[in-house]
Amino acid sequence: MCGIVGYVGKNNGVPVVMEGLQRLEYRGYDSCGIALLNGGGIELEKVTGKVSELMQTIAPRQMKSGVAIGHTRWATHGMPSRANAHPHISQDGKIAVVHNGIIENYKVLRDELENTGYIFSSETDTEVLAALICQAYSGNLEHAVREALSYVVGAYGLAIIHADEPEKIVCTRKGAPLIMAVGEDEYFVASDVAAILKYSKNVIYLENDEIGVITRDGIKTYSSDDEQISKKIHKITFKLEEVEKSGYEHFMLKEIFSQPQTIYDAMRGRLLPEEGNAHLGGIDHMTGAILHADQRYFTACGTSWHAALIGEMMFEQFARLPCEVEYASEFRYREPLVDAKSIVFAISQSGETADTLAAIQEAKQRDAKVLGICNVVGSSIARETEAGVYIHAGPEIGVASTKAFTSQVTVLSLLTLKLARLMGMSQENGKAICQSLQKLPENVEWVLKQADQIAEIAKLYSDASNFLYLGRGVNFPVALEGALKLKEISYIHAEGYPAAEMKHGPIALIDESMPIVAIAPQDKTYDKLISNIEEVKARKGRVIALATQGDERIKDIADHVLYVPPALSFTAPILNVIPLQLLSYYIAVERGCNVDQPRNLAKSVTVE
Repeated sequence: MCGIVGYVGKNNGVPVVMEGLQRLEYRGYDSCGIALLNGGGIELEKVTGKVSELMQTIAPRQMKSGVAIGHTRWATHGMPSRANAHPHISQDGKIAVVHNGIIENYKVLRDELENTGYIFSSETDTEVLAALICQAYSGNLEHAVREALSYVVGAYGLAIIHADEPEKIVCTRKGAPLIMAVGEDEYFVASDVAAILKYSKNVIYLENDEIGVITRDGIKTYSSDDEQISKKIHKITFKLEEVEKSGYEHFMLKEIFSQPQTIYDAMRGRLLPEEGNAHLGGIDHMTGAILHADQRYFTACGTSWHAALIGEMMFEQFARLPCEVEYASEFRYREPLVDAKSIVFAISQSGETADTLAAIQEAKQRDAKVLGICNVVGSSIARETEAGVYIHAGPEIGVASTKAFTSQVTVLSLLTLKLARLMGMSQENGKAICQSLQKLPENVEWVLKQADQIAEIAKLYSDASNFLYLGRGVNFPVALEGALKLKEISYIHAEGYPAAEMKHGPIALIDESMPIVAIAPQDKTYDKLISNIEEVKARKGRVIALATQGDERIKDIADHVLYVPPALSFTAPILNVIPLQLLSYYIAVERGCNVDQPRNLAKSVTVE
């Protein structure tokens, strides 16, 4: 959930590391720090707060080094403080460690180390690693790291330096992402390629338990058996501009407005309109297994879980294939009915979500076939799954996911179309769905033109304490997603509910101070949704309705109406969620919230 950047090379690594930390700010953090080797030992600086504050602190010191590591921390063990910030230094002052992840048995290890007289200076689990490496060190840092980790239970991405080996960074991972990169006479380690993209597009993906050793002579990688191995260098294809704001006030706003393009990219080369079908190269060979599986599961977290709910409804309605949706965080603990005749779809934007990776491991241990739907090429989920589909949304920097959600639903729509045709859907119906999908980018552009109107509505409700989002059928997950977006970035309590369930509890909350967002397209549930709105108005609730273009009836009962073009249920969730994204964004801006870096949240949740 944190950020790691490291540098070894001919130039001063301090500005490189600091710039990299700034590019990782979107991941969420509460403190940061940098450590470097200056010839006489380790030089360290840490602050509670932003990278900009760290830069101000180190500026007078004119810190310089060809070897440096930096970190942005999201607190797990110990409150945000300078003492608990990374990097952590060993008691002898010779080792500095930065760490993403959680050491589950740190308390036992800490007690044992304290019994030997070791003195800790922080409350963190990470400092235990520095202590273990210190005790194991006998002249070779990578060997000491390997020995220290043999006592550790948990997840980690690590970068370590030692004062006695002044031109070396040792790095390793288990569960938490970590890459190494090759530049021109300089080398890098990072938890996210965005941190080093300016300097190199040639990256090496570390696998679990592998150790990377970075020196000025290059990069060496060792297997879990401590054998030197040759690793493939992968070329990053996206551009630096994709991780910059490009004139937008926030990354989130840029990503909302990029959705006509990202939705198109998710479909490009995959939609077969003349055949009324879809082609998904990464997963087409698995369609037989999907069709004939005894059980089908979607597993995901957060926004991806909402996309999975839509996928479930589409699978069942159009392909007539039963499936279940599971929170990845619960999947491994509830003894799921998964075996060799099961298919599990794992959905994740980052491809590094710890709970989803744990669910994948659980499914694989039970011999299920596991397929991935993710955004980041080369991510852990992409490598851990048997087959899968990339959503091609490009880097998503805003913590609150927007374009990744619509791209995930787009890919699930294509997969549903493919399976439905195999299950007997007519070519004519397939062509109608293809036409609806082809119109999506244009229709999304139409919806985005209402941004100014939505901004004005946001001003009226930015002081609300609670929101209720109502939807039916495939729009119930859209209501959940709209509520989640509002919670994430504006800190307003919000609930998503099936509209009919409002009478079974939430209706007690409705009064003149409770805004209700009602997703009311002209589909088979329209009349029922209108009745639900009437019930809200009878209790003085204020209604923001999302309706089909041309619907005049709804104007008589709603306080505000936002329109979307007519759509099939295949594409309706994608169109309907976009006004809700904008509403959340503009409310958060009105409240003065940090839209791209909401408190307590991280972009990639790499701890369970």
